[in-house]
Amino acid sequence: MLDASFWGLTLMSAFTSFVTAALGAGGGAILIAFMALILPPAAIIPVHGLVQLGSNLGRGALSWRHIHWPTLAVFAPLSLAGAALASWLLVQLPGSVLQLAIALFVLYLCWGPALPKRALGRFGLGLAALVTGFVSLFVGASGPLVAAFIKARSADRFQAVATFAGAMSIQHAPKALVFGMAGFVFKDWWPLILSMFLAGLLGTWLGLKTLGRLSEARFHRLFQLVLTALALQLLWEAANGP
Repeated sequence: MLDASFWGLTLMSAFTSFVTAALGAGGGAILIAFMALILPPAAIIPVHGLVQLGSNLGRGALSWRHIHWPTLAVFAPLSLAGAALASWLLVQLPGSVLQLAIALFVLYLCWGPALPKRALGRFGLGLAALVTGFVSLFVGASGPLVAAFIKARSADRFQAVATFAGAMSIQHAPKALVFGMAGFVFKDWWPLILSMFLAGLLGTWLGLKTLGRLSEARFHRLFQLVLTALALQLLWEAANGP
């Protein structure tokens, strides 16, 4: 049924895709918080995962020339290994512990001393991919950590946005398979998912146009502020969670 909630989620998908494309991160976290106010709890992560998969694939397609493929070559197999491990173990880790750990590391990446080159190399990237791939099946909070880590490895804002899109496409892809096998009926949600995907493409196109008008210095400042706000939200949720 095309009610106010349907159109509200569609508009929010366009807005959050714009935010991620223009500022480098943040849209996915905003979207999942909004979806939590409207959708049944069991539908939030699978629907959000499929919508974000479409949004990130669209952003990656529109900016593919800037993707740093060596980063994705390391990130992809270990992120998928983390997701496979999570689906095999079928454990529900304490969300507050995950939120706290992610928030603190994001704040360190934004405001702490620069990580040594070894930590940002293949080993550090692989470890980050494995951990966030595992975490992404249980909470919707892995995006800020992936964004901060990839930004630290990127040469400029275009490479950061494009490579982040590729990385998050990889992390969201297993969700459809895992939740489908667990019994979630995606076909009941296809009209909403398709509407949010198309709106997200428009938001992404506008966001990339805005990104082109930002200087590197302004993008860096806005990126830090967005991730800091998300990290503080995670800290608040961890402190007030069950």
